[in-house]
Amino acid sequence: MKKKMVKEGETETKKKAKCFKDKKKNMQRLGGGGRGGLSLEAFANAKTKTNTHNPAIMKKQREFYKNAKYVNKYKRIVKQQQGEPSGSGSTRQLEDEEEEDIRRNKKTNARSLREIYERKREEDDKARMETEATILARKEERQRAESRRKEVREKMFKKTKSGQPVMKYRIEHILETLQGSKV
Repeated sequence: MKKKMVKEGETETKKKAKCFKDKKKNMQRLGGGGRGGLSLEAFANAKTKTNTHNPAIMKKQREFYKNAKYVNKYKRIVKQQQGEPSGSGSTRQLEDEEEEDIRRNKKTNARSLREIYERKREEDDKARMETEATILARKEERQRAESRRKEVREKMFKKTKSGQPVMKYRIEHILETLQGSKV
């Protein structure tokens, strides 16, 4: 009986150990278990983030970068004014530059888009014209070759009144092919 009890006790401890291992594996699989897994808050935030195109966010970012640009310009102006107390002309130049930049940006956006469109269209037209020219050249070359072959064939099959082939053209053709192969 004692042996039976000992064996039963061993099996219970083995079952507990196996159950504990299974729980540990599940925890690791789910990202827990104390080893750099995601916290509940991080997991929830990861689920709610969207990677879709959002124009409002893009507009805010653009505005943020524009503001940062103006802040940097302002800091530069302040720094120059502190370095040169009698330099009121340089501030005017910087202000003029800013105004020109703003004007340019408004005008150049439309211009640059138009220029890009026109350049692309011109390139497409050039490419189309080149392909048409190559196709036309091939056609003409093919027609010339066909006409040459036709003439040669007619000469080769020319016959006298009595129906005998004219050997003169056949001999000329053989000489031409021999001379062409030597060159």
